[in-house]
Amino acid sequence: GPNPYSGPWDMKAVGLIYILFRGGYEAAAKQFTPKDLDVNITGRSFMITGGNSGIGKATALEIAKRGDYFCKSTHIEQPCRKDPSLKEIFVHILDMSRPKMILEFADKFQQENNKLDVLINNAGCMINQRELTADGLESNFATNTLGTYILTTALMPLLKKNEAARVITVSSGGMLVQKLNISDLQFKTGQFDGTMAYAQNKRQQVIMTEQWAKMHKEIHFSSMHPGWADTPAVRTSMPDFYEKMKNRLRTEGQGADTVVWLAISNVQSQHPSGLFFQDRKPVSTHLPLAQTRASLEDEEQLMKTLEQLAADFTPGCD
Repeated sequence: GPNPYSGPWDMKAVGLIYILFRGGYEAAAKQFTPKDLDVNITGRSFMITGGNSGIGKATALEIAKRGDYFCKSTHIEQPCRKDPSLKEIFVHILDMSRPKMILEFADKFQQENNKLDVLINNAGCMINQRELTADGLESNFATNTLGTYILTTALMPLLKKNEAARVITVSSGGMLVQKLNISDLQFKTGQFDGTMAYAQNKRQQVIMTEQWAKMHKEIHFSSMHPGWADTPAVRTSMPDFYEKMKNRLRTEGQGADTVVWLAISNVQSQHPSGLFFQDRKPVSTHLPLAQTRASLEDEEQLMKTLEQLAADFTPGCD
């Protein structure tokens, strides 16, 4: 089928493209165990970035259904019902491309909350022209990579208070055509390609997940690919691809299925921390014969660079 990314693809990769569409999900779903999601999450705390639309919203709605109630309200700090024993859903406005805002939010959140069971890093963007944020950061990198790194790192102390905390990062199969480019994380050289920048960010997210799993044994980390879904982000960022493939795209709910499974199922934790998932199964982070494996030194350097960038925005740091 058509490939939204440029790059070398063999026949196995072409088969992968099919898997990522609706037909691939429907085939995989025949092997799902329905009781995996038969979980009551009452009393557990979830944070979902980008929960206002698309896969993030679908994830939030599916998780909410598995409490003792279902909240349809999206008003800021509006309780679902008047019964104080019921968990509340809060909406916070946060720009994931602005490090200082993220740090301020994380600090305030930890002051006001004594637990966080699951963090779902779903927010992301694909901007097709090279743009800089007010902080001078390339916009895609600022949101997808640095923003995800800063929020997750800042919330580590709260997550570690829970013996079974989970962090799930919504990546993309597009990362399969990208090798980590540690020398140019913000795409300062060469002709800018927003699709490739996005795919590079998603490779960075997978590496972050793997590195976090090594560094923080108390927390279970996973990354995943939701498949190609009919979301507002796909329609606006990839309009040509959307027009050609809209009848084959997954629904938002199908795209969210593995996120929900990773967030609440009891069997998910039986897998090692740090894996990359597609349709409830761990899959390889590299295509056969692809030259996309980075050195351990480059992967560790990514984490050091992100740590240094985050420090630039941390109050009290020069």
